Amino acid sequence: MKILITGGSGLIGSNLIPILRPYDVSVYTRNAAMAEQILGHNIQFLSSLTHLSNLDDYDVVINLAGEPIANKKWTDEQKHRIEYSRWSITEDIVTLINAGENPPKLLISGSAIGFYGRQKDNIIDENFSSSHDEFSHRLCERWETIAKKAQSDKTRVCILRTGVVITKRGGALQKMLLPFKLGLGGPMGDGSQYMSWIHLEDMLQGIAHLIANDSCQGVYNFTAPNPVTNAEFSRELAASLSRPCVFKVPKFVLRMMMGEMADLVLYGQRVVPTSLEESGYKFIYPKISQALDCLRK
Repeated sequence: MKILITGGSGLIGSNLIPILRPYDVSVYTRNAAMAEQILGHNIQFLSSLTHLSNLDDYDVVINLAGEPIANKKWTDEQKHRIEYSRWSITEDIVTLINAGENPPKLLISGSAIGFYGRQKDNIIDENFSSSHDEFSHRLCERWETIAKKAQSDKTRVCILRTGVVITKRGGALQKMLLPFKLGLGGPMGDGSQYMSWIHLEDMLQGIAHLIANDSCQGVYNFTAPNPVTNAEFSRELAASLSRPCVFKVPKFVLRMMMGEMADLVLYGQRVVPTSLEESGYKFIYPKISQALDCLRK
């Protein structure tokens, strides 16, 4: 099997590649030298897609590329960069898939639970249709719409609406750790907002599950079956580090530090992975206490 990955040097992509061995993996990247340092030498790197007329050489395409959404304040320029980095590459991939006579059998394309917007404590599965209209929703809605254009009787499309990925290897958890290690960690705002998360191992094995099961197609919430409030998460994270959890980060402080991007942590979604579980996937880390055990090892 031949697999093409975009965003292969990111947190998910770089950890997914070893899971996909011994399949033949190629990585599309704008910076092949940096990607080679991260991923090693036994991978074919594509620095451009413009020389390709189709993607018939590949059995599976996994589209994970995109500017990190939480690295910089959401200026108009940064919002455009976030959008373009997702929409443009997805459009290119879909065009190439649709141009072939024997296209890839599967396109797995990224998205996020931000698709739903802020939702208080509503329990949300893939059939939920009352998304809150805000930047994260509009970003993901168009991203998914573009990807779905690759769907045909020859190509199935799976959309990953991903929550906060839990791992000590990097990502969002790494950014949270320092104040908690210093005993200064605590909930964001009042802590009542829900936080839907997934352990990295379930993220990777879930993707492998979609590849292996030909009946899988459509939208999948890539979140663990037990979302928690931000206050619950903070208590569990502090406990895993044997630290207290007595401080709160006030909403106005987050607004000053992060601007509009503070919405990502001040509001949340209570998302459950109904479609993934109904397809037969069994979570390795269904509870946050299990997922955060990695910090004790």
